[in-house]
Amino acid sequence: MRNSYHDDLNDVVDDLVRMAGLVRTSVSTGTRALLEADIRSAEQVISEDESIDEAHNDIESRCFSLLARQAPIASDLRTVVSALRMVTAMERMGDLAAHVAKIARMRFPERAVPDDLQPNFERMAKLADQMIAKAGDTLRTRDVAVAAELATIDEEMDELRRDQFRTLLNDDWAHGVEAAVDVALLGRYYERIADHAVSLGRRVAFVVTGEKDDRATWSSS
Repeated sequence: MRNSYHDDLNDVVDDLVRMAGLVRTSVSTGTRALLEADIRSAEQVISEDESIDEAHNDIESRCFSLLARQAPIASDLRTVVSALRMVTAMERMGDLAAHVAKIARMRFPERAVPDDLQPNFERMAKLADQMIAKAGDTLRTRDVAVAAELATIDEEMDELRRDQFRTLLNDDWAHGVEAAVDVALLGRYYERIADHAVSLGRRVAFVVTGEKDDRATWSSS
């Protein structure tokens, strides 16, 4: 009975890793839609968001079932509770990718991002992709050192966000209010994707170390 329980728990973690892959693809495709004014990519992300929602519902249901059937303790309990938090974070990341795609679709055939901010968003998108990939690897390997790297990468993401605001508030901004709103929203979406990736890493660190203090998890081995 206990072996079956641990098999079920391992299956949940494996499916979380697969869900991270779905989210990574969605964010990447949404970025292509945004930066290249690719309407097909935008439609793909929007239509496939339902797959991420379904994965969320399935994993969440199985976690609740494990809690009800087995009353796990110690590291097993940490794993199940963390899985519930992580699956919600990934579902929100999928929603954010869909938000990016919807703005790209709304502005088609034009690009929503002005030319002078394209490099900023290209870098943001690259960091987001890197962070999602690392979050998936952390889930798979439970490597706390890799999880800690996410917080460091997030610092650059935050700086890119500050650069966007400096550009938006500069007297030289010539793209109008509508473009400013788009940029402000899009920057927030990528920033939140990064924040959720950091959260995933911290959840994995909590599973491995049992330490709730975020700062302490990064120094644990």
